[in-house]
Amino acid sequence: MSLTIWHNPRCSKSRQTLALLEEKGQTPDVRLYLEDTPDAAEIKNVLKALGIEARALMRTKEAEYKEQGLQDITDEDALIAAMIKTPKLIERPVVLKDGKAAVGRPPENVLSLLD
Repeated sequence: MSLTIWHNPRCSKSRQTLALLEEKGQTPDVRLYLEDTPDAAEIKNVLKALGIEARALMRTKEAEYKEQGLQDITDEDALIAAMIKTPKLIERPVVLKDGKAAVGRPPENVLSLLD
């Protein structure tokens, strides 16, 4: 059973989620997604596991979102490409386990993966 967190150490929710997992005795693989950006297939797998569309995984309040005019884009592949180009746009943290995923907002959301 693999447990992975797409982590940004500068984000308080990401740090809280990692700490919560560790409190529960879990040692996730930590992927610093800003440096090791997921590819399109990985993002699509996460979207499928979460049951959401690309925009729902995006940080729509980031300046880069508005600067790139993403609010006017409806094409899923274009939104995924924007997340790859600018990984800061990916909502964080994302926790993955055995084909399932959860976004740690709030951090307790990821506990469902541990059952």
